[in-house]
Amino acid sequence: MAFTRATGKHRRPRSAARTGANIAGIATIGGVVASVASPAFAASPSGEPDRLEDTGLNQAIVVGEHMADQIDAQAQTQENVAQEAAAKAQAEEAARKQAVREAAEAKRTAEAAAKKAKARAKAEREAKERAAREAERKRLNTFVSPIEGSYVSTSYQAGGGMWSSGSHTGVDFHAASGTSVRAVGSGTVVEAGWGGAYGNNVVIKMNDGTYTQYGHLSSLSVSVGQTVTPGQQIGLSGSTGNSSGPHLHFEARTTAEYGSDIDPVSYLRHHGVNI
Repeated sequence: MAFTRATGKHRRPRSAARTGANIAGIATIGGVVASVASPAFAASPSGEPDRLEDTGLNQAIVVGEHMADQIDAQAQTQENVAQEAAAKAQAEEAARKQAVREAAEAKRTAEAAAKKAKARAKAEREAKERAAREAERKRLNTFVSPIEGSYVSTSYQAGGGMWSSGSHTGVDFHAASGTSVRAVGSGTVVEAGWGGAYGNNVVIKMNDGTYTQYGHLSSLSVSVGQTVTPGQQIGLSGSTGNSSGPHLHFEARTTAEYGSDIDPVSYLRHHGVNI
């Protein structure tokens, strides 16, 4: 038995391919607009669309190569400008940061230099102060002769009827009337005024605990309770009291009392005075 295939015209599936669009009211780029054929549907013999045919014109935007090159060039220019601006901004920021770093470094350097200068000035000031204190200490501990450039005219414990004890309890320094009499060292005045046979006299308690006495003065320059330093004037030489003429009677004692005298020349030499 033979099978027979049904006969009839084969139809393609219905379909429509839209190949274009009517573009209206769109501004052209560069003013170039072209008309192109618009595909249309062609009917099959059965009256239904079967294939596409170009049957009309639609507007389309066509960009020429020259315009495209201009657009690309403009875009490239804008990109270059943006890159240059970014590079410039980056360079300016780097320069700003470098300036900040340099300013900070300069500030640190200046502060360090100022600190060193301050420390150096402080060290120098302290050194000068120490030197001044040491010099003052030495000066205050220094002893001098009671009359500058003079000499001993009558020695210690010289005998004679002029002295109530039978001997000289001090030494006499040669001095014309009105010669400056100086404290031999640092101390405090414990007596200043009339002293009987000593005439106008000054007694000083020295810082080392000993006492010195200055007699026959014509005038006094200090008062009781006053502190004196080596070489300070305490009066003027004269011939008051039991005196045979202008001179300075100088005594060194272990106490303020009469009779505790010690050799004045040895006393002064012990304290560095060259007599």
